Amino acid sequence: MAAGKPVALVCHAPGALRHVKTPDGKPMVEDKTVTGFSNGEEEEVGLTKVVPFLVEDELLNLGATFSKVKNWGVHTVTDGQLITGQNPASSGPSAKVLLEVLKTRAK
Repeated sequence: MAAGKPVALVCHAPGALRHVKTPDGKPMVEDKTVTGFSNGEEEEVGLTKVVPFLVEDELLNLGATFSKVKNWGVHTVTDGQLITGQNPASSGPSAKVLLEVLKTRAK
């Protein structure tokens, strides 16, 4: 993202953002609105005690605003160059947003 290029992550993948910092050392998701696999979805699949972290909790703890809809609903959030999708059902819509962003940049 420091290169000004869009990044799209869906489901559990936004959890990887917990390791990404801005050039000044702040968490990259701080003050960003994001989504990802919600605590409720993790609970429904019975993995809250199995996975090493909950995506929703991690992003909130890093200062992000976590946006979500009902469990398994399609939900995509764009904040600047960052595009996130809530769950697997959000993959297609998130990809479409990414393609639109890339198409706009190509003009």
